[in-house]
Amino acid sequence: MLHRRADQLLIERTRQIRRGLTGTPLIPLADERCDIVAKLEFCNPAGSTKDRSALWILEQAIRRGEIAPDTTVVESSSGNFALALAFYCRMLGISFVPVIDPNCNEATEAQLRLLCGRVEKVSLRDTAGSYLKTRLSRVQELLVELDSAYWPNQYANPDARDAHYRFTAGELIEQAGPLDYLFVGVGTGGTIAGLSHRIKETYPGCVVVAVDTEGSVIFGGPPKKRRIPGIGSSIVPPLCGQALIDQVEIVSEARAVEACDALVAKYGLYAGGSTGSTYAAVQDYFARHRPGAHRPRVAFIAADRGHAYARTVYDPAWVQQLRAEAAEPAGVEALAVN
Repeated sequence: MLHRRADQLLIERTRQIRRGLTGTPLIPLADERCDIVAKLEFCNPAGSTKDRSALWILEQAIRRGEIAPDTTVVESSSGNFALALAFYCRMLGISFVPVIDPNCNEATEAQLRLLCGRVEKVSLRDTAGSYLKTRLSRVQELLVELDSAYWPNQYANPDARDAHYRFTAGELIEQAGPLDYLFVGVGTGGTIAGLSHRIKETYPGCVVVAVDTEGSVIFGGPPKKRRIPGIGSSIVPPLCGQALIDQVEIVSEARAVEACDALVAKYGLYAGGSTGSTYAAVQDYFARHRPGAHRPRVAFIAADRGHAYARTVYDPAWVQQLRAEAAEPAGVEALAVN
């Protein structure tokens, strides 16, 4: 009886948190070629679009009985999803162990160590030159080690997709009106899978453009060292295969840095690296495909804020090193998706 009561209290707490949430803003960005609007997902409580999937995954797992008050949540993350889970698990009184890597920003790691009693940090690169496979291996070890553990598996969990279908896309449709283009950065695939389905249900002619980074293997590119977290992957996440994608834009990390600087200089938006990548894709796409008489209505997802990137993307010394280490010059290439 006491166990059942504790479970019911946990369910009620998730409902209270959900009722207290509001949507994120949509703001217009002045542009000569297009009517551009940015969905400021970094205005979510934990600071990124990962709030959507983190809370919904926890809600659904609690409802199904997969998470109880004594459960420890364990997840691999480059930063944003870990922060969102840490925030909501702390509010719910649930233990959370994030598995991070050296690409996790210093500020993010420091915040995680404040919120979590235990933080696992891997240090070995995987065969793709990244850390994702190493993190996932450590997650599997922890699931065996801990008495009662739950793995959200943001890379394949349909609840991650459904969160963006229900909430992010629902808000965007209400706020933006008819859309001609939607640009979304891709990492785990949940955001673009959920958004693309609902947007195309409402606006069938909308062109969905997936934005990835050089060195990511999601869309078949060669793997190489990546430094900016929050976008790209060294595996092909199952959720990506569920997305309705028309075009893919591959953006170099150097170009993402330039776009972050442009967002600050032109609009005062202090955004993270994945947001810079997505904005760069918008600008470079329409530089190559100049609109005609019709000004297209273009939306892009501003996935995270820039505070965690103060010592990387916004640090001139770090940027100089990034450019010096880059194997190829900054640029963007477009791929058609059949």
